[in-house]
Amino acid sequence: MSKLTDGLNPNQLAAVKHEGSPLLVVAGAGSGKTRVLTRRIAYLLAERNTSPFEVLAITFTNKAAGEMKERVAELIGARAKSMWVSTFHSACVRILRTEASLLGYTNSFTIYDQSDSLKLITLIMRDLNIDEKRYAPRAFASIISQAKNELMGPEDYLNQTKDHFQEIVAQVFGIYQKRLSGANSMDFDDLISKTVEVLQRFPAVKAKYRSRFKHILVDEYQDTNHAQYILIKELVGADREGFPLAELCVVGDADQSIYAFRGANIRNILQFELDYPNAKTILLEQNYRSTQNILSAANAVISNNEGRKDKNLWSDAGSGALVSGYVAESEHDEADFVVREIARLKDLNKSSPGDTAIFYRTNAQSRVFEEVFLRVGIPYKVVGGVRFYERKEVKDFLAYLRVVVNPEDEVSMRRIINTPKRGIGDRAIDQVEEYGRKNNLTFWQTLCEIDKNTEISPKSVLSLKEFVKLIKSIQTLVEAKTGPSVVAQAVLEQSGLLAELRDSKDPQDEVRVENLEELVAVATEYEESEVEEGEEISLSGFLENVSLVSDADQIPDGEDHGGVVTMMTLHTAKGLEFKTVFLTGMEEGIFPHSRTLDDPEELQEERRLAYVGLTRARANLFITRAEYRSAWGSPNYNAASRFIGEIPDNVIEWNQSQESPLKSKSSTRRSFLAPKATGKSSTTMKLEIGEQVSHDTFGLGKVIEVSGEGDRAEATIDFGSFGHKRLLLRYAPVEKL
Repeated sequence: MSKLTDGLNPNQLAAVKHEGSPLLVVAGAGSGKTRVLTRRIAYLLAERNTSPFEVLAITFTNKAAGEMKERVAELIGARAKSMWVSTFHSACVRILRTEASLLGYTNSFTIYDQSDSLKLITLIMRDLNIDEKRYAPRAFASIISQAKNELMGPEDYLNQTKDHFQEIVAQVFGIYQKRLSGANSMDFDDLISKTVEVLQRFPAVKAKYRSRFKHILVDEYQDTNHAQYILIKELVGADREGFPLAELCVVGDADQSIYAFRGANIRNILQFELDYPNAKTILLEQNYRSTQNILSAANAVISNNEGRKDKNLWSDAGSGALVSGYVAESEHDEADFVVREIARLKDLNKSSPGDTAIFYRTNAQSRVFEEVFLRVGIPYKVVGGVRFYERKEVKDFLAYLRVVVNPEDEVSMRRIINTPKRGIGDRAIDQVEEYGRKNNLTFWQTLCEIDKNTEISPKSVLSLKEFVKLIKSIQTLVEAKTGPSVVAQAVLEQSGLLAELRDSKDPQDEVRVENLEELVAVATEYEESEVEEGEEISLSGFLENVSLVSDADQIPDGEDHGGVVTMMTLHTAKGLEFKTVFLTGMEEGIFPHSRTLDDPEELQEERRLAYVGLTRARANLFITRAEYRSAWGSPNYNAASRFIGEIPDNVIEWNQSQESPLKSKSSTRRSFLAPKATGKSSTTMKLEIGEQVSHDTFGLGKVIEVSGEGDRAEATIDFGSFGHKRLLLRYAPVEKL
């Protein structure tokens, strides 16, 4: 018992021991929520007579699920292994592998990732002669995904269309869904919605899972979308259904809800007590990660959001260093400052490069940091580049394996039919398609009776027959229960993929060969891993594992990446922590992002994103902004981010001791180093139409338009060969002549 409760503070202990009613644990950043979840699960198994079979725990990454299972096993032993601890998608796949036949799928259905979905949508749009320049396939894919997150099928979406564009989307959506089911395939959104469908349509299935799962725990509840919310409601059950309700425990923090763009609905956590009127709420405010100065900055910023549960993070780790602010002249000066500070902290033995992260609002901001890091020779890792499973050669290889498991997977089939090149051109594929349409056959069925198709040239027929023979020979290996790694090796050798790359003179192809070899190694690791109860090692199981790997699973742990500085967007940073954090680009229009400035709800989400960034730092937190940064080749002047103005003066100090040699000595330039926008009245230059001015970069100009007042005063100035420039006067280095 003491092992399960040691080291818990009173609120954590209350959350671990709570019984009966639904439980909401509002867990502030760094407040030990993972410890509470794992101890609660262990407590259920050890002290409350719960079987591991009766526990379903949902996390948002496979990595978190694996760690949680390991920690519970450390506390109560190996029987923890038979619990369901997984992501939403993994849990749904497990249910669907058993129940999909009720919806007309076989249990070897293929899972389409985003690029597969996009490819199929693009094919459909071409079939319908929809202009891709006018209507972007990616936009269609995003709208269809949003609809599915709201549990809307094609007909539901069609019924609520409001304009011609939405009607076109509805048409594509309908065909897309038919093509998916015809290919015995589901996309990621289907995994959730089809599970909800099977639970709602088939009472016996619902009864099976309702009677099994007595305890349901959900991590990061603030990140759930509507479909996930309904899935949990269905699994918990209702009084009228004749089963005792599952005991529900959700853990989350509305202040860290930053995924609205992915469909996450903050309402799910804010209205938990309305959904479950007898719910108990426990607040975790003691922070075990950061020093108090960092927490005070974060508390002050997030307190500006409306409608939130009041929460104040505190730490007994002491005040720590003040937050350090820096106003750079440009994005290049900002990157130079970051490099200097990393070197200084290393020299003082206060922090190593491997303990350091650089956060930015958008991916494009990494470029300048990458350039300066390359120049000075500091190793770094950008999280969110082209990931292993998105590389072309890896996707080609996986497409072969997917076709072997499910030959009705048309998107994968089209990808590999002429990869490597085997003389099967677009015309031959069009003729295969046409024959299938006329004879009501699928793409694969048409390939299997290619001899009957008199339209195709004898040469193409021969190539297609060889291709079919190849696929069938590999399928025979699978039927013989050959291990996935051996099947993978056979595909590599028999398909010609490996030979093509090995014969290439392109040095990059050596790396591609290594990637393919790595995939065989991944298959071997899968064979040696412990599979879930009742499952067996199979090629389809391996493909499922690969398809469910998420972005967050590939992020290095704070301590695991040696001397490498980590760079990432703020959205990717959630859930991580680093000893030293640089929060960069803190300017209006950069962060908060320009597209959010006119929408109060989106601005609140941006502020939550700032809160996430601030609370990643354990000991050293730097906040930087640039007076100007390049946009389309011209300097763009932005005001300080409003979030800087929300940080109390007593927890931040402004670093101006290491002025860049690039800084101008003019009094106008020096005045920009005023530490931050305080929101108080300022002395902004007043200009009138017709006045002549001088600008450090653009030279002489004439004022042609003025607007706004105070901090928001702007002027449009004609700088001759530089063209018209609109400048915020508080920050623009201009002097009247």
